[in-house]
Amino acid sequence: MALKALSGLDAGFLYIETPETLMHVGSLCSFERPADLRGAFLPRVRKHIAGRMHLAPIFTRRLALMPLDLGHPVWVEAGKVDLDYHIQGARLPKPGSERQLEALVAKLHAQPLDRERPLWQFTVIEGLADGQVALYSKVHHAALDGQAGVALAQAILDLGPVPREVPPPHEAHRARAPSRRLMLGTLFSNSLAQYVKLVRSVPSAVRAAAGAAVSLTDKIVAKRGLPDDLMAPRTRFNTQIGAARAFATCTLPLRDFKAVAAACEATINDLLLATCSGALRQYLAGHHELPKRSLVAAVPLSLRESGESAAGNQVTMLPCPLGTDQKTPRARLAAIQAGMTKVKGTKTSFRDLIPTDYPSLGSPWLMSGLAQLYARTRLADRIPLPANLVISNVPGPPVTLYLAGARMTTYFPVSIVVHGLALNITVHSYDGKLHLGLIACRKNVPDLPKLVAALYESFDELKAMAASELSAATPRPGARPAAKRRKPR
Repeated sequence: MALKALSGLDAGFLYIETPETLMHVGSLCSFERPADLRGAFLPRVRKHIAGRMHLAPIFTRRLALMPLDLGHPVWVEAGKVDLDYHIQGARLPKPGSERQLEALVAKLHAQPLDRERPLWQFTVIEGLADGQVALYSKVHHAALDGQAGVALAQAILDLGPVPREVPPPHEAHRARAPSRRLMLGTLFSNSLAQYVKLVRSVPSAVRAAAGAAVSLTDKIVAKRGLPDDLMAPRTRFNTQIGAARAFATCTLPLRDFKAVAAACEATINDLLLATCSGALRQYLAGHHELPKRSLVAAVPLSLRESGESAAGNQVTMLPCPLGTDQKTPRARLAAIQAGMTKVKGTKTSFRDLIPTDYPSLGSPWLMSGLAQLYARTRLADRIPLPANLVISNVPGPPVTLYLAGARMTTYFPVSIVVHGLALNITVHSYDGKLHLGLIACRKNVPDLPKLVAALYESFDELKAMAASELSAATPRPGARPAAKRRKPR
């Protein structure tokens, strides 16, 4: 049997994982209870997913480690999957508030996945004050690339309240432990292929690195020292983190967002960053901690070419100044637009410079050791970092989706924080709304709802700015047009 080894980037999410920096991503979705539902929603969800697990490999495969942990793990069939473990239930105590729901999600997100099982887990949550039910899901990032995420959503969700008919699997999944000989053969053959790939990429990587070095040298010469814009100012977000999490949500109307973006001649992503910028400025100023220099966001950038469908994660993070040193929303937006123009222009060079795969021989020992060393030495408390937080925008479906007959009303992403980056704001658009999921280290950001309130105020400020500019640009009824200046003879 052929074994599928993880790519270097996918496996890296396993190697750098520690009890404080768990590498799973998740979501919190709310659903209207189906009219025909009697009793709990949990049994219906289990039955629904049980009949569709063969549609997405992520449900039925687990990790198999290389002998002596010499190289990247491989995916193998897990056999029978224990749905009592993978799909659990929870109930909020009364009154079942939004704050209680967010606290439960924060607690669940701080718990690791069992690596002896398929790397996913769902929790059906009942007892919400509004009568709805919620579904919290988490999947390890090593298993969830873009393709796997699409396959997972297509497997369990429907476009209407009546679940579609799904053909049964061709054959039952069989759990077969691969032999040591096969594992070692896979390790060395993959390593050889990766070395060949690495050698072929050297010329383009050298060119990209040389270009980056020249640009950096020019900056150093011009500024007579290391320029400030290479590193972000230190904030409460940029220290060692603990294991406990804080989670909060924010919902903004997509129609209003698009209208403001059009009025400001900005993209949706630019306006999103500007909304976060104003909120972060207000939040830190309220704590008397606003740096003089602008905060910097790490913005995910896909390294895929247009139309590319290869499996595996292909993404990197690039820094974008947020303009938090500017007092007006217009100035902050202008700074963000300039920064994003630079970010988009570096995609090609970063694709050449940053490999998404690398030889696996010895990688688990090396990378896991480095991750543990970084945590033990608390380097995040001492070294400057290129960014203050992560802000990610993920376009979602514009149509209404259903799970086991229940209409999905909200979709909030739940992402990752790491040492030195204790705050992550991820946005997912769905059914006419922007759903912001904020995840943070609870020690660093104990008052996350204050930042959510600041987000709403920041967007209101941007709306007011756009309305004011439109009003100023619109001629008043009955007003005479401005006289044309005569050209000099």
